[in-house]
Amino acid sequence: MSDERDADDRSAPDPDPDTDERSPSGAERRSSPGAESRSPSGEDGRSASDPDEGSMPDEEAIPADPHVGQGLLDVDMGPSSALAHLYRGEIHRMKLWRERLDKTTNWSVLVMAAILTWAFSSVRNPHYVILVGAATIGLFLLVESHRYRAYDVWRSRVRSLQENVWAYGLDPSKGLVDENWRTHLADDYRTPTVKITAEEALAHRLRRVYFPLFTVLLGAWVIRVTAFDPLSWPASAAIGQIPGLVVTAIVLLVYAAAVVVAFRPRTWHARDELRTVDLRKKR
Repeated sequence: MSDERDADDRSAPDPDPDTDERSPSGAERRSSPGAESRSPSGEDGRSASDPDEGSMPDEEAIPADPHVGQGLLDVDMGPSSALAHLYRGEIHRMKLWRERLDKTTNWSVLVMAAILTWAFSSVRNPHYVILVGAATIGLFLLVESHRYRAYDVWRSRVRSLQENVWAYGLDPSKGLVDENWRTHLADDYRTPTVKITAEEALAHRLRRVYFPLFTVLLGAWVIRVTAFDPLSWPASAAIGQIPGLVVTAIVLLVYAAAVVVAFRPRTWHARDELRTVDLRKKR
């Protein structure tokens, strides 16, 4: 019998010194003093069935607020990140088309410089090369005017956001430029349209870049057929069988047409081009 009791004592597991710490009573001792005060229903005595104070009411049709830019730089954040990304995307598109315009202008300047250098390098070089260069630059003008019409589409969107969101966020006291800017911008996104005519685009690019280039080419051609030609005018302006008077008349007519297109009175539809007289007005 004594042997059996000894065997039972040896088979019984030794007590774990950490048993007391893992016991429910030990857990209660280690818990925070305020643990007993919390009820299962939630903190601060609110029951789970109580409605949340920040919950939204039933979904209702909320009219679009045109004053989305109000408080943009104050306490409220104003436009959402989606609108900010939209603005950045339109800026990128506008910048891309602006760079395409600059490329065509650079080509025109390079062609003009090369032609003038070659035309005046020798008396034996024909004068009509200058006219060929003018025709080439005229082709660049047509390409650039087409690109300008596309550029104006993206710029008009950027200006709409700047006027009605960012400017209004900076100074709400002056109000909105267009109360229906959301509708107009949405319609333009649904059906993109060109805002200006081809003639207005030609006029703008002539005023900005190409009319001075054509003036330089015309002056160089006149000097070339008068001072740098052994023949006298109008014989020096002849091209093959075409008399010099006819060539001169065509050149002057084309130049006069460029003057009319560039400077005739018109209503400009390109938005916010810096063409007013008070650009340097003190503010």
